[in-house]
Amino acid sequence: MKKNANSSETPPLKNFLEIPYDLLEELNLSAKSKAETATAKSLEAEYVAFLKKEKRIKAITVCFTDLEGRLHMLDYDKKFLLDSLFNLTFDGSSIRGFSPQHESDLRLEIDWSSIRYLPSDVFGPGKVIFFASVLDRERKPYPADYRGQLKILSDEIKRKLGLTAFASAEIEGFLVDGIYAEQNYKLNSGFKLISSGGYYHSLPLDKLRQFIDKSAEAQRAMGFRNEKDHPEVAPSQFEMNFSYSEVVRAADNIQLYKLVCRQVARNMEMTATFLPKPIIGINGSGMHTNFSLGKSGKNIFYDPKGTDGLSKIAWDFILRLLNHATETCLVFNSSVNSYRRLDPHFEAPNQIKVSPIDRGSMIRIPVGNEKTSRIEIRSVAPDANPYLVLYTIIKTGLEGNKLKKDEEKRERARFLPDNINDAIKLFKSSDFITAVLGEENKDKFANYKQAVADKSPKALGTFVKGSEIIYHHEITNQVLWNEF
Repeated sequence: MKKNANSSETPPLKNFLEIPYDLLEELNLSAKSKAETATAKSLEAEYVAFLKKEKRIKAITVCFTDLEGRLHMLDYDKKFLLDSLFNLTFDGSSIRGFSPQHESDLRLEIDWSSIRYLPSDVFGPGKVIFFASVLDRERKPYPADYRGQLKILSDEIKRKLGLTAFASAEIEGFLVDGIYAEQNYKLNSGFKLISSGGYYHSLPLDKLRQFIDKSAEAQRAMGFRNEKDHPEVAPSQFEMNFSYSEVVRAADNIQLYKLVCRQVARNMEMTATFLPKPIIGINGSGMHTNFSLGKSGKNIFYDPKGTDGLSKIAWDFILRLLNHATETCLVFNSSVNSYRRLDPHFEAPNQIKVSPIDRGSMIRIPVGNEKTSRIEIRSVAPDANPYLVLYTIIKTGLEGNKLKKDEEKRERARFLPDNINDAIKLFKSSDFITAVLGEENKDKFANYKQAVADKSPKALGTFVKGSEIIYHHEITNQVLWNEF
């Protein structure tokens, strides 16, 4: 260490906030607990005071999600953000599904309950992260921001019906060799798997296991309360399960889970991909979405005397989801590639039915008790917009038309669409979808999906096409989009 003329140690050039993992977990779990009980104003006052006092914060990352589900992040200088809290604007015309060019200015309103303290070895030192709601020029909730819409819906069912919606997702992905492997898919003629291990038996120190360990450690530190982490059935496939949360936080967790995985993989010079079916001949990836409703502190999906341990409320909810399965399919499977996953040869949940045991069912009933009883919507793909998915599940389960019991039990099998073009047609022709999403959001979403579908062959064929990858809503950029 160099010393100055007075023989004292030279101070470090940079002194940004770095928090050990054990303290990070304590801070994030404490923040979660406060978010469940404190008012929005008290949380704002507390965290504004923290940001003003903590001199080692260099930037505040603010996140929002576009209509298709892609996560966007802006890093704000701390002083600028604190001075501009009521005027955080951005160009909405640059975000797919947001405002047109002639009325581009939109606003961000920070959700102070969403704070996460970040592991510096993954994200860099001196940062904290918040999610934000998108507002229009008049500071009204922006209709295409489904985080904001989900928050409004969650508050509404709590106020009017006394209900709290809970969710958690089992998100599968693949670890493949090289950075930017998705953008370079055509250049590299496909993906290169980095592990030949499979379900539970990948070696402790192979690249896949090291990636899972690093990602899970970061997620625990960020307050995910991980339950189990393991390689999945397919080679190079992974899954890390985390605990139940209220629906908005659950959707935030999904976005952060994918972000952590992508960044950890990038730090290891690899790519974590959440394409539903990146490689033919092996299992695809899903985002099995576990869901239940609570009221007065009790799980109202549970009834020990009900069929398969579920209450009438839960069964009504299921029958509404099944009745509207085909028209909501595009929300749950929103990419060309996601329809490859709905292949019955690989545990595909493509049958419009419910079952406690059949993993080919769109909805499964896991074994549960008064705390854990839930339904598992297995048809959701990992590249779907989690806020839009949960919003649609709640609206459909509470407001949809029920499938009649005799129809649910009929012998003739019913299946989800097997290609995105059919899913788009069913989505566009649905009056129910119009009622759930509104005409403008429905048209925007369908048009974006059709634009991508038009760049790919109508028949999926026997191998994954480059167009499925480079025009994907989580992957494409200005250069790739114009390679058509």
